[in-house]
Amino acid sequence: MNVLVFCGSRPGNSEQIRNATVALATAISRGKHGLVYGGGSVGLMGILARAVLQSGSRVLGVIPTFLSTDEVVLNECTELIEVESMHARKLLMIEKSDVILTLPGGFGSMDELFEAVTWLQLGLHDKPIGLVNVDGFYDNLLAQLERMVQDGFLSTRNRDLIYVDENPDRLLTHIVDRATTGVSDRLERRS
Repeated sequence: MNVLVFCGSRPGNSEQIRNATVALATAISRGKHGLVYGGGSVGLMGILARAVLQSGSRVLGVIPTFLSTDEVVLNECTELIEVESMHARKLLMIEKSDVILTLPGGFGSMDELFEAVTWLQLGLHDKPIGLVNVDGFYDNLLAQLERMVQDGFLSTRNRDLIYVDENPDRLLTHIVDRATTGVSDRLERRS
């Protein structure tokens, strides 16, 4: 399986989050999975990719040409693909993956997560999506999703398209299992 991981281009301030990133890399490698990610050498992206590479697993980086500078790109990727735009990057990463996870991050990670979930809701892919909620990082986001359900903007079924766990190993195991059975039984194709 190829595991797409969205995560921060900054390392953040939390050692617990950085440790969870390494734990996810270990779980990916132990499962003999490949990593698909944004191709960066910086932040959580760099921590994750280097840890997967050090374990001997394969890493596919997808990076827009304008970000492919010596300061940003991780040239040690098993395979590195340059694309013309951020949209092309997201599309190719999703196409090359079997499951999708999101670690903590900023605007870019949120953009990637919500585009992937929207595409799942619309039936453009059928890949399970997980959110690694380390140290309650996404608690407020999850509360906002609940508010969307309460106010009638999001169905419970579509909210449940995102699997959530604080433990990256357990979450990876769960979504890999779901990838073999599909997620369409939980899908309601309306916003």
